Formats: sequence, C-alpha cells, structure tokens
Amino acid sequence: MLPQSGIQTSAKQYHQRKSTSHHSSPLQHRLLALAVAAAEHSTPSTIACPVRTNTPLHPFLLVPRGSMAVVLGALPSLLPKLDELLKGEYSQQKEMKAGIRFIQAELESMTAALEHISKTPVYQLPSQDKIWAKNVRELSYDIEDNIDAFMVQAKGNELDKKHASKKFIDTTLNSLMQPKIRRKNHIIEVHKRRCRYVVNHSVYEPVKVYPHALVRYEDMMTELVGIDEARDEVIKLLMKGNEMSKQHDKIVSIVGFGGLGKTTLANAVYENLRTQFDCSAFVSVSQTPDIDKILKGMFYQLVKYSTLSTNVIDELRELLQEKRYFIIIDDIWEISCWDMIRCALPEGSAEYRIITTTRIFTVAEHIGGSYKMKPLSPENSRILMYGRIFGKEDKDKLLDEQLAELSGRISKKCAGVPLAIITIASLLASKGRNKLEWSDVCNSVGAGLEDSNTSENMIRVLSLSYYDMPSHLRTCFLYLSMFPEDYEIDKDRLIWLWIAEGFIKSRDQEESLFEMGESYLNDLVNRSMIQPIYDTYRIMVGSFHVHDMVLDLIRSLSCEENFVTIGNNIGHSSASEKVRRLSLQNAKTNHDTNKDTMIIEHVRSVVVFPPAIDHVPALQDFHVLLVLGLEDCDLSQGYNLECLGKLLHLRYLGLRDTCIDQLPEEIGNLQLLQTLDVSGNEIYSLPSTIVLLMHLMCLHVDYETRVPKGIQSLTTLEELSWLGIYDDSANIMEELGHLTELKVLEIGSLLAEWNSDWDKSLVECLNKLHKIQRLEINAYSGECNLDGWGVIVAPRHLHTLILRGNFWLSTLPAWVNPSLLPHLSFLIIGVRGLQQEDLEILGRLPALRYLELTVDHEDLGIHGRFTIGACLFPCLLRCGLEGFGGPVVFQQGAMPRLAELWLVIPVQETKEIIGGFELGLGNLSSLRLIKVWFQSRGASKERLEEAKDAVKHATLVHPNHITLDIKDDELWTNEDEGCESVFPKDNPIPNVLEILILLGM
Repeated sequence: MLPQSGIQTSAKQYHQRKSTSHHSSPLQHRLLALAVAAAEHSTPSTIACPVRTNTPLHPFLLVPRGSMAVVLGALPSLLPKLDELLKGEYSQQKEMKAGIRFIQAELESMTAALEHISKTPVYQLPSQDKIWAKNVRELSYDIEDNIDAFMVQAKGNELDKKHASKKFIDTTLNSLMQPKIRRKNHIIEVHKRRCRYVVNHSVYEPVKVYPHALVRYEDMMTELVGIDEARDEVIKLLMKGNEMSKQHDKIVSIVGFGGLGKTTLANAVYENLRTQFDCSAFVSVSQTPDIDKILKGMFYQLVKYSTLSTNVIDELRELLQEKRYFIIIDDIWEISCWDMIRCALPEGSAEYRIITTTRIFTVAEHIGGSYKMKPLSPENSRILMYGRIFGKEDKDKLLDEQLAELSGRISKKCAGVPLAIITIASLLASKGRNKLEWSDVCNSVGAGLEDSNTSENMIRVLSLSYYDMPSHLRTCFLYLSMFPEDYEIDKDRLIWLWIAEGFIKSRDQEESLFEMGESYLNDLVNRSMIQPIYDTYRIMVGSFHVHDMVLDLIRSLSCEENFVTIGNNIGHSSASEKVRRLSLQNAKTNHDTNKDTMIIEHVRSVVVFPPAIDHVPALQDFHVLLVLGLEDCDLSQGYNLECLGKLLHLRYLGLRDTCIDQLPEEIGNLQLLQTLDVSGNEIYSLPSTIVLLMHLMCLHVDYETRVPKGIQSLTTLEELSWLGIYDDSANIMEELGHLTELKVLEIGSLLAEWNSDWDKSLVECLNKLHKIQRLEINAYSGECNLDGWGVIVAPRHLHTLILRGNFWLSTLPAWVNPSLLPHLSFLIIGVRGLQQEDLEILGRLPALRYLELTVDHEDLGIHGRFTIGACLFPCLLRCGLEGFGGPVVFQQGAMPRLAELWLVIPVQETKEIIGGFELGLGNLSSLRLIKVWFQSRGASKERLEEAKDAVKHATLVHPNHITLDIKDDELWTNEDEGCESVFPKDNPIPNVLEILILLGM
C-alpha cells in the first residue's frame, strides 16, 4: 500500500486558517492557483529581458531542477525552492507563508509515494500506479516551470522595496492562473483519484548497493574469455581460406544477436592483422547511418588526413586501387547501406580484406563469407563471470558450495551471452558474499536467455542492473538517451550536462559537483552499463560508449517516463505531447510533423546533432530552457544568436565547433549559466558582458580568443581552457589569482613570447590556486626558463602537469616529490639539468602513469649514465625519455607496468660510457611497444648498425614479442641545433590518430 498523504486534513486546516485570516489579499488561493495553472499547460507570460542587470537572483533559482530519480519528476528540487521562499522576502507575508507550507506538505507526501513506486520495475507496476505516477511527475515539472518563470520575472523588474512585492506577486499570479482558477485544485484531484483506485501489490526491495573501489580501467579493457579461438577462426577464413574450397574469402561477415561480442571479435582480428596491410580503418554504421560521414571517417583513418578534393567515393577508390587495405565495417543493419559503402571499396587490390558485423542474417548472407557468432561455452562463461566478480582473487577460497551453485545457475541462464554475463556479474559484485542477495538475483533473472535468444530477454536481464541502481544514478543513466547510437560521449561534456540538469548533489563542501559526477560515471562503469574509451594518451578515460542493447533499454525506459523525446523515427520517442527534453538526431525525420503535436514551451533541454540542425525550433519558443547543446552543428548560415540572451534559465550552452565568429553582448543576461563552450570556432574576442556570469563554472575557448578584463569576478569558475596570452595580457595573469576555485587551467601562447613578468605573475597566481588539479601551459614563441617555479607552494591536488613547447625548468623543483604530490599521474616537463637523484624522486611518485621527460644535457655538455632501478615508477604505463646525452639503463624490476617506451639513444656517447648497447630492455616485463630514435652524431655507420642490431635482438628475445619502430638521423632537423622532440609538441591537443602515427602503429 502506498503511503497516504493526509490531503483531507491538510485542506481542512488550510481553509480554517483562511477563514480566520484578517488579511484581505487571498495570496494562499493565488499560490495554489499557480499549481492549478501548471496542471493546465499554462505558459508564463513573456519575460522582459534587460540587457544587463546587477540584481541578485533569488537563492532558490540556483537550486538544481529534477535532482533525484526520474520517476520523482521535479519534486525533489521544488521542496528546497519552497524552503528558500519561506526564508526570503515573502516570509514577512503571513498568508503567503501559510500557502507555501500547505503546498510543501502536499508535495512531500507525493514525493514519499513516488519514491516507493520508483523501487519497482515498470513492467511490475499496476497500470493505475503508472498512470498516477505519470500525472504527478508531469504536474511537478509544470509547477517548477511556472515558479521559476515567476521569480525570474519578478527579479527582472528589480523589486527593491518590500511593500511593492505583494502587488507584483498579485499581478504575476493573476496572469498565470486565469482562467484556470475556476477549475478544482488539480493536486487534490490527482491524489483523490489515486486513493479511489489504490491497489495492493508487493514491491521488490533492492538491496543497498555498496560503493565500489575506483575502477581499474586498464583491467576492464582486456579481451573476453575464449575470444582467441573465434579470432583464429575468422583469421583463417580471411587469410587461409576454406579447406574444402581451397579458396580464401576476402570478406567475412560476423553475424549474431546483440550482446554476443561481435564488435569485440572484429576488433581482436583487426589488432592482429592491421600491421600486415598498407592501411586500415574501423568504422561503425548503426541503424541511422550517415554514409557520407562514415566514408569520410574511413578516408581519414586510411590516409591520416581529412582534406578531400573531390567526391569521397572517388577519392577512396583511387586511394585503394593499388593499396593493400584492411577495413572493419561494424553494425550494418540494411543491405542498402552495405551496397553504398561497397561502391567505395575497389576490388583491384589482390590483398584487401573486409570484415563486417551485423545482427541480421539476410544482410550477412548478402555480404557473403558469413561467420556465425557462437555463445561462450559453460566453462568460459564461468571464467568470465568469476573474473568480473572477483578480479584476481582466489575464487575457490571465496565461494562456498551454495554460492558456487547459485553462480552456476545464473551463468546458465545467461546462455553464454557475454553482455548478459558481464552485466549480471557486475551486479553480483556489489552484493558481497550475501547468499540471500545472490539468490534474489538468480530468481529475478527468470528464464533469461536460456530458452530464447531474443532482444526482449536481453533487455530484461539488463534491466535488473538498472533497478539495482540508486535513484540519482538511474537519472544520470537515462540521460544517455540524449545521444545517438554508436556516439562517443565526451566524459567532461556529459558531467557538465548532468550538473546543469541538477542531477548531481555534492555530499560535502570539500567535494565538487564535477568530482561527484566522475564518481557517478565510475559507478556506471563498475556496473558494466557503459564502456570507457581512453583519451589521446591511452592513460585516462576521456569518453564513453553505450552498447546498443543497453541503449535500447535506456530509450525504452526514458520513453516510458517521458524523460527524453528523440526526434527520429526509430521507435523510441515519448508519446507525451508535452516535451521535457528534446534530442534531435536524424536528418531523415519529419520534424515538422513532430512540431505540430509537441508542446515545447516546457522543454528544459535541447541537444542537437549535425544531421538535424535544420529542424531546430525557434529558440524563443523555449521558456524554461536549462540546456542548449549545439556542438558540431554548422551555425554559419542564418542562425541568429542574439535571442540567446532571452534564455534566462540557461545553465549549459554548448557551441563548440559551430563555425560562429562572435557571441552577442546579451550573453551577459544568462546569470544562471554554469557551462559555456565556444571552442573550435573563429571567435577572436569574448563580449565584455561575460564577466557578469557570476555562476559560471566551466569556460572553454580557444587560445586565440581574447577574454575581457574583469574575469576576476568569475569567482565560481572551476575550469578555464584555453586562456590565450598576448603581449598585453599581464593584467589577465594577475586576475587569475582571484579564481581560487579553479581546478583546471590551460594556458596557450602562440603569438607572444613568454616573458619573465608573466612567469612571476603565474607563480604568484599558482600559489593562490590551492585546488588546482590540472595545469597545462603551451608556448611556441621564443624560449622561457621557469626560474621562479622553485618557490611554488606544492599544489597537493595536482594530478596533471603539462609544460609543453619551449618551457625549461632549470632544475627539478623541490615540491615535485612523492610526499607533496601524491596524486600526480600525468607529467610532461623539460628540465635543463637533471641529476640521478632527481630521476629517482620522479620514480617514487606513487600515482605516476604517464611521463614525458626532456632534458637539455646536450647543450649543457653533460654526458653520463642514468639508471632506473628496481621498484621505481611502479605505476608508469607510458614513458618518453629524450635529451639525456648518454644511456638510460633499466634494471631488473624497474617500471613493472610499462607498456610503451619512446627513447632517444645517443649512439656515440652510449658506446663510450657503457661499452655497448645493453640497456636492460629485457627487464621491462610489461613492455609491448618501443620506439627508438638513434642519434648518431659522429658515430660510424657500423656503430649505428651495431646499436640497431642490439635493440632488435632485445625485442626479439623479449617474451612479449615487442613491436619495434626505429628512426635515426633522418628525423633530426639540424645536427647543430639539436633534434626535433620525439613527443607530439606541435599540437597542444593531439588526436588519437596523430599519436598512433607517432608510435608507428
């Protein structure tokens, strides 16, 4: 039984208070009318939009919207706003306080009821409960929209006299409630209807999910158990052919239903064979493909640049005519899509190979070379499940007979489907060793996939993990339906979107909203609901991918709760006419038809993707918009941004890579704005009104974009990139010191030469930025010695330090040491003179995973041996060492996790100092790839060949079958001036392909 709200008692007390009130103005009735108006699709009157205002906004306007589970609608954020009203200027009006308290009581009762319902899967809820919950959710959204609009309007009129407040509120409420005041109170009607038809039912009570330890992303990227056998079978089909026909298939189509691991298998074959071909590419198609974009992406991967002079099909055919190419085309749904892509791939090359993946057997048969994906064997299923639950722990010691029997039953129900196994195993991992909880999971799986390998059963298995999530995580999870299939979702962008929506609540003042968002993402990864993708350096997670089966679940649930309306025709759009969040994804959709049936005045989020840019409704039609995401859309033709200044509720504005060249001055009206991203455009200066955005937390621009004076007023700013430095930027550097909340600061200087005054100002600034976590500075004009950095107070929260370009530290600063920088994981620096003890200090940094270390021993005339001893650099995964002027030798046990090494070897000096070229590369137990630059500088050809042969031998005898890439003096630009860096310093933000080219992959 759902908890009763006591509505009759509340209403009776309210009317009693009303009848005994001596106040003539019925503000209580008017406040209730606000809720009534909301229930009747009322829209706020047009809000006057001043160009600038210094009037502080009411505190409750800063309370995030809809900040709990989706099924709770806006109720959780409404209650804090009503609290703020009681504390604010309206608390002086007794009848106003009584009305607010009455509304509070009703909303609290509704919240309790909805929280009870939210614990039950949708498919288990009685129809009447679902109808009631939907009505209350929609009502809460409407109430919040109108309260916010009312308060913004009030503040827009700058009411600064207490006696004027009552008159303005009367006028505003009158405009909202007419003519709906004649109707019965809709809140009371909704509740009475619920009471009349209440149905008793049992509710599944999910077990509390205990927080996981921080995920080890590199461990989660390992291949699926048992994939080696399937990989070898596909390779045999491709390269060796069918033994019966004695012919080989140039095209193999991997076919199977969702979740079987088709993409993982294709990728395993790709990584195994790609080095045997001249060029290779891996592209995804999906259900709503943009063929032109797919072919351009393929072209870029094949040739490593994106300039197209003619039609992309013609260029691809010309490029590949005489090439040995290998291409993966993932997730094909229609024969027509394959036929169009196939036109671009010539058959002239005798050595081309193509792998496709598809769920559709008729598509696979049409393509040819069909390979039917098999489920995992029972033994491999058990290994995969145990590995996900226990990691590297001893399973035999952790499982008693009952748990082993339960895990076997669960594994059997998953029928060898890797996605199902991983998802259920992740759920079990959160349950500890509780037999009752494992039994509940086993019973909840039901028949699962055991009897029928259908999408419906797969969704049922995945939904168990969804309903096991806490309410705040479910909200964030469903928001992923805003993104298209196969879309690579940027981590930072997603977190700032969550913050703008109000989905993230900080547990304490020490933990920022962004850090909370990172923990939410980490939790979703731990639950195997999203798949992490590494950043450019393959060290940190920069983005995420959602499996298409998981996305089907998300879209289904999102549609059920009218959380997101998707503007396309693939069957997952909300049936509700009143749209709350709008995602425009597909150009083929008839959006004009949708506009005729959708009510968009209440839309709080609009995210648009390039194919649908021409179908965006007029911005002035959105009255309560919180999020506007237009990233990657071309706005250069006829899009007027001046109306942005009227979106007074806006908290997120994404204009990255939109081909705009300026922002309107009216941007300063957006006093609630938290995130502004205008990077990737040709904006040469920001409007001066930017400094009015007092709640801005994240600002992304390009470093050729000038920021105005006065940014010191943006005291809530946590992330600033990139800040461009010019000859007249001294004041800007000083202003940075006032932004004490900064956690991310990225500075770039292209035109101006970095000077000592800036260095001094920056040192003073950094000593004030105690919360800084990521600091990156790029300078490419002139040379700068950072002599003052020795006096910097150690930024204890620093995890990333990048000094790229012509920066030189004279010595290693004393604050770069393990005790003062416990979180430093990413380091790129240049040090003029480095001592052996300095190298050992760096080696003891406990969290260091990526290191690019350039020294200047050549110019200083320093030539000596450097040794990396046992146990140094315990967590380092990738390392580049340059300019040592002598050999760097690795001892047994050094860098135990190092996977990639970039090393410059001065041939002559190495021979003279250690008498040969035995550098201890065999002691790097985890090494997979090494790129070596041989610097001859006076060494004979024979000695150079001796050095090369020694390194080749070390890689050949290494048990890991190391990939070796060798360069010699052809890389050096001028022997007298030194060499080009082995590191990608020409681009402050190199992309993945550029790094792969650098590494010779």
